[in-house]
Amino acid sequence: MVYQRVSFTDIDLYGDFWEKRQDINRETTIYSVRDRFEETGRFRAFDMIPPEQGGVKPHYFWDSDVAKWIESVAYIIEKHPDPELEQKVESLIDKIEAHQGEDGYFNIYFTVVEPQNRFKNRDAHELYCAGHLIEAAVAWAQATGREKFLDLMKKYVDYIIQVFVIEKSAAFSTPGHEEIELALYKLYQYTGERRYLDLAIHFINTRGAIESERDLYNQSHCPVREQKTAEGHSVRACYLYTAMADLAAETGDAELRKACETLFDNIYRKRCYITGGIGSSYQGEAFTIDYDLPNAEAYAETCAAISLAFFAGRMQRISPNPAYADIIERVMYNGMLSGVSLNGKEFFYENPLEIDHARRHRNVSVHDSEHYAPARRQEVFSCSCCPPNITRFIASIADYQYTYDQDAVYVHQYMSGVANFDLYGTSVKISQKTNYPISGDVDIVVKNMKGKTLAVRIPFWSKNFTLYLDGGKSDKEIKDGYVYINIKSDMMSLTLRFDMNPRVMYSDPHNTSDAARVSLCRGPLVYCMESCDNAQPLRSLRLLLPLEVEEFYNQELDCIQISARSLISEAPQGNSSLYYSDPVTRSVTSEWIPYYAFANREECDMLVWCSYNEQ
Repeated sequence: MVYQRVSFTDIDLYGDFWEKRQDINRETTIYSVRDRFEETGRFRAFDMIPPEQGGVKPHYFWDSDVAKWIESVAYIIEKHPDPELEQKVESLIDKIEAHQGEDGYFNIYFTVVEPQNRFKNRDAHELYCAGHLIEAAVAWAQATGREKFLDLMKKYVDYIIQVFVIEKSAAFSTPGHEEIELALYKLYQYTGERRYLDLAIHFINTRGAIESERDLYNQSHCPVREQKTAEGHSVRACYLYTAMADLAAETGDAELRKACETLFDNIYRKRCYITGGIGSSYQGEAFTIDYDLPNAEAYAETCAAISLAFFAGRMQRISPNPAYADIIERVMYNGMLSGVSLNGKEFFYENPLEIDHARRHRNVSVHDSEHYAPARRQEVFSCSCCPPNITRFIASIADYQYTYDQDAVYVHQYMSGVANFDLYGTSVKISQKTNYPISGDVDIVVKNMKGKTLAVRIPFWSKNFTLYLDGGKSDKEIKDGYVYINIKSDMMSLTLRFDMNPRVMYSDPHNTSDAARVSLCRGPLVYCMESCDNAQPLRSLRLLLPLEVEEFYNQELDCIQISARSLISEAPQGNSSLYYSDPVTRSVTSEWIPYYAFANREECDMLVWCSYNEQ
């Protein structure tokens, strides 16, 4: 069985949280990214002027940066026409048309800098860039109805088929950085042309099958159906798994589906931060081993969190497993959202779960030192893949709200808005009104679903919830993470009230970084402490359990702040020794803000996982 998603194009979001962030994304972030790409020469590189003639020398991944920005613009103008952005994209499309090879090839780096090395370096991102250009072209055609860009990319794909399938003349068989596989599936969905699906299947089936190309870093260590654990570069991995899930859903390949389920389970249970971040190592931006989730050294690239949401979103087409929606929710409210500042202008490439400024000054007698993530967001990076990934993700975030089959509609995420879509010949309307995640109250009105089922997800963190149907309290039970409601009238209303009381979360003891520590959460939000609000050092603070908290609105950060009763241990007065046996313990209040809001004020220490005392 395959579940369809309700497209963000059929959903209008409104209300405080996501409408506000989409407004910032549309009015500020997309322009900020554009301006930085102008300044760094990314757009000018599409003029294809050789550096020795005064042109910009591009990096081999710049095509992908610009393509994601174009895709973001396409999603934005679906809802909010913007002639200025539209004109900029059209000018880029004109440049692509002007400089595309007669054979269909297009890449700004290899055309200008190394034309003799086309498709000779597996790690030089040619197919990765092609994939993002394909995604952008599909999005642009959907948004505008104009298909020139799409036709250019179809011509490019035909050339890729010639080189990789017919001639086998490239120096490698599958991309070093996966992405084109999921893009080809999107192209197939939009055009209905089977050759694009076949090429995606070819790349998936070939990966890991050629012994000379086997490499753990880029998930080529064995055929994809034999992979059991998430390995290597985390973004590459989840882009691959996303495509695998697409093809499993499309073709009914049970073996491929099983591999996807096994890989997701490994990530979900053993290799994922509580924020939805993945890729714990700076070395290779990669997965390491089970339960290796350091906090201060966490890499947790923003793109990696987004790629995990992609993977989970595709898995929702295969099965309404609540774990998929849980991961998406973690990413949405934590690991992705921390990647952009509250004003929408600065970004994190890495998202650590602890910042200790003193530790950053180790190894002063040597030139090299350990790697720690920047403590301040930046407007652009030399590898600036994350900013346009954020802009396209936020612009299309409603994609994750609903899926459906012939008999039921599944409500996976709670966001104020109205969805109007076709349910196998019936025009259905679902309205949500909520201040989630500030409030746990969700009002839903369903029209034209008589005789169908509405399945509403009960988040794992809501230990207590109340359901009202048409104004009356209901005692329906949870089944596999969802409450199933048979709709008996043309219009039905329901209210969900989730328990949003702050709670502590514990980690599996095999995760030694967080053993004997807890994190503080409220609803889907992970919280953290910053030293600008608290006694220092932060690690000297211990939460008192059971929790005694107060909540209040922080106007500066536009969030709910939590004050929690805690203890702090200090050296006795007059002590000058490094070690002592008689600490002074006193009661204090620790202050907690949502993780996504950290590093938006002064540069300071930060902590997610905290020691605790049980009373």
